[in-house]
Amino acid sequence: MTTVTTDIGAAATPTVPPEGGPIIRMESVEKWYGNFQVLADINLSVRPGERIVICGPSGSGKSTLIRCINRLEPVQKGRIVVDGIDLTAGKRNVDAVRAEVGMVFQQFNLFPHLTILQNCTLAPMRTRGLSKQEAQAVAMKYLTRVRIPEQAGKYPSQLSGGQQQRVAIARALCMTPKIMLFDEPTSALDPEMVKEVLDTMIGLAEDGMTMLCVTHEMGFARSVADRVIFMADGRIVEQAPPEQFFGQPQHEMTRKFLGQILSSHQHHAPA
Repeated sequence: MTTVTTDIGAAATPTVPPEGGPIIRMESVEKWYGNFQVLADINLSVRPGERIVICGPSGSGKSTLIRCINRLEPVQKGRIVVDGIDLTAGKRNVDAVRAEVGMVFQQFNLFPHLTILQNCTLAPMRTRGLSKQEAQAVAMKYLTRVRIPEQAGKYPSQLSGGQQQRVAIARALCMTPKIMLFDEPTSALDPEMVKEVLDTMIGLAEDGMTMLCVTHEMGFARSVADRVIFMADGRIVEQAPPEQFFGQPQHEMTRKFLGQILSSHQHHAPA
């Protein structure tokens, strides 16, 4: 693996993973907010190209878990290694990991005063050192990838919620990440816009992108995930391939959660 440099020119020191080893490794990770423990004894390994869906009730720690992978949330205990770089070993390593990890949130977080094209070129020009022309070429490649190149000259307020979320995905891809994190990317969307975003994510999965996705879209989990993880009370309760997770869940909490969410989706499924 090549040494990663940050935008201040300091080299991060990678701990090169063994060939075929995990691209993400979380070991005995614990996190508190004050006296409230939000993550407890998290141990998780993710292989390159693996697609993982994380589900669970509100407050179970699932969003916090993926936010720890690029250090948007610091942890109090344990070790996190991403692409051979130890996140718990200083700011240089944090910067290096963030350059390799794209993230898409519930809210689109687009700059309202910039065009769609400018939203996508800003970070590559600032942190990757691309020229304006190079950055625009990359941006148009990924706006085409998410099927909205014709929106490049518009502003976020002129786009639907589904289109804005696809722009957010394209913007993350413009940094050529090795890993994509999705934190409930469809939960703020109207039902008729959910499919267009999920279709974009399915395309990424088919391209072999390493993906961790917090979502309640169980159809997406069934069809795309290599592994489904169920969390409750800050712990990983159960994890299994989708056919086993949905067909033969082992834990009573998992069975109860699936019963509730599948029932809810049947009642609210778009026509």
